[in-house]
Amino acid sequence: MIDWHTINGEGFLAPTMAKDFPNLPVVKSEGLFYIGVDGKKYLDFTSGIATENTGHRHPKVVEAIKEQLKHLVHGPIGIINYESIMLLVKKLRTILPESLNCFFFGNSGAEAIEGAIKLARHVTKRNYIISFLGGFHGRTMGALSLTTSKSKYRKNLPVGAGMTYQLPYAKPTETPEGLDLQIYWSQQVEKDFNRLFNHQVAPEEVAAVILEPVLGEGGYVVPPKAWLQKIREICDQHGILLIFDEVQTGFGRTGDWFAANRFNVTPDIMAIAKGIASGLPLSATVASRELMEQWTVGSHSTTFGGNPLACAAACATIDVLKEEGLVENARVLGEYALNQLLDIKEGHPVVGNVRGIGLMIGIEIIHPETGQPNGEGLMNILEKCLKKGLILYLSGNTGEVIRMMPPLNVDKKHLNQGISILEEAITEYELELGIRR
Repeated sequence: MIDWHTINGEGFLAPTMAKDFPNLPVVKSEGLFYIGVDGKKYLDFTSGIATENTGHRHPKVVEAIKEQLKHLVHGPIGIINYESIMLLVKKLRTILPESLNCFFFGNSGAEAIEGAIKLARHVTKRNYIISFLGGFHGRTMGALSLTTSKSKYRKNLPVGAGMTYQLPYAKPTETPEGLDLQIYWSQQVEKDFNRLFNHQVAPEEVAAVILEPVLGEGGYVVPPKAWLQKIREICDQHGILLIFDEVQTGFGRTGDWFAANRFNVTPDIMAIAKGIASGLPLSATVASRELMEQWTVGSHSTTFGGNPLACAAACATIDVLKEEGLVENARVLGEYALNQLLDIKEGHPVVGNVRGIGLMIGIEIIHPETGQPNGEGLMNILEKCLKKGLILYLSGNTGEVIRMMPPLNVDKKHLNQGISILEEAITEYELELGIRR
């Protein structure tokens, strides 16, 4: 029997990996739940950080993995070819925008981002990439040069080498009073790009603009549609490729297969991962065949990317999402949950802005006296939720935003259960602060 506390206490696992919240020892996962070593069931509203959109160990996904295991475990694509990867390509083409029809498979979101920026630079013969403040694109060195959600990720690492620029991400809460949300942010992003092009980098030197269509780690910020559409227009005007980082937003999370569909904007390149294979490591850099054919053979490759087991799991994942109507479920229950949480906000002064799209919902925790972000209060609330059997996670620059991302097969009963536990925890925290309303 493993002594969990001794193993962690003796430092055999790197603290940067093993000291995250809640570091909960578990023995099993099933459906919407983790089962702890103490036998307690924990309702999981993290989906393994937005990966297990079909729930934990969905029977159809498990069966697909078992069946693939009988035939092929590892396949270095290019050295050999195999059925599960080709079948996955066919299934992905039915859910992605029509122009995104060619795939480079990797293992993680960061790898998909690395592939996207390498492809963009290779094809355009341009050097620079523009990303947005608050964005998270991964922690490998190339992806990290674009990541600005927290400065600690870049500390002591001279990433970018002057090859990247950042612009402000649209935050609807910062719209000046009396101005139209869509018009203001459309005009604002145009000003931001013009300022950058006039003072720091010429547009003809920019290979790509990369962004999360909904800010993830940076705080679950949903930008105005016109803002994204104006960025698409600016990229087209200057021959700049537009990359969407849909690592967290993909595979039904926002109430459509991809967030691009919800904003009516199609990127030139898309990075997808997380929810693609119900928890198995798999990702893809996706673009048009026209772009991919300009990527010199052998200039980018992989040993484990597109693993046969992961591809089989991904095929089953897409089938489950379709057959069980989970994308629509995310849209409908996401709207329901958002309305419930907005009602809760009205009665709780420690709750700031509540926003979301599909089952990707952010709840700000603030100091009620000042309205400032309150990461310490958030952790207090998350700890209380954990004791009551609910796992939530944090986001935002100072850890002030609860991110609620239950599996897409959550039902209203369990959604209400999770929301009720959260409100109980918030109420208890407010009582500790001496707040009455």
